[in-house]
Amino acid sequence: MSEMAQQIEQAAGSTALLIVDMMNALDFDGADRLKPAALAAARATLRLRDEADAQGVPVVYINDNYGYWHSEQSRIVDHVEQADGRELVELLRPRDTDYFIIKPQFSGFYATNLPVLLPKLGASRIVLTGLAADICVLFTAADAHMREYDLWVPGDTVASADSQRTRWALDIMAQSMKAETRTTEELQLKDWLAQAD
Repeated sequence: MSEMAQQIEQAAGSTALLIVDMMNALDFDGADRLKPAALAAARATLRLRDEADAQGVPVVYINDNYGYWHSEQSRIVDHVEQADGRELVELLRPRDTDYFIIKPQFSGFYATNLPVLLPKLGASRIVLTGLAADICVLFTAADAHMREYDLWVPGDTVASADSQRTRWALDIMAQSMKAETRTTEELQLKDWLAQAD
């Protein structure tokens, strides 16, 4: 194995791909404006998930509980599959090998086991994707930054109901949280992994 391949393998072991709220029913005010951007972000996230699989990077879904306090993964996915978000499920259905965390609030870190899971995975770097860029992704990025995770938030893998708010959120993450925000077309996962210290 080449030295570069060894570095990437080690970096993959320190990285996790987080997919926030992509199992989304799209049943709220403004969802009709979000849906086209959400589907485009889901397609880019699917390509990134395939690349994560190839690089040995674990995939962690973090999803809203939709008020189902006794819920678990299959109930959430079933709920979304029966709603306007069914195309998101078709594109990005969680697999048995993926981790799935249910969150009660905006941040994937708040009152979840994500702060326990990431160290167990050996992750010190996070690739963050999902919905909505200006709410749940932004709050999760802020919590990740406060915990000193290196962040890449690919601009084409996040979406909001308003494209200006998506750009605003990406600017905040880049400037205030030192997040890389280049798209998956501008930066490949293997290249980001190779940048690990």
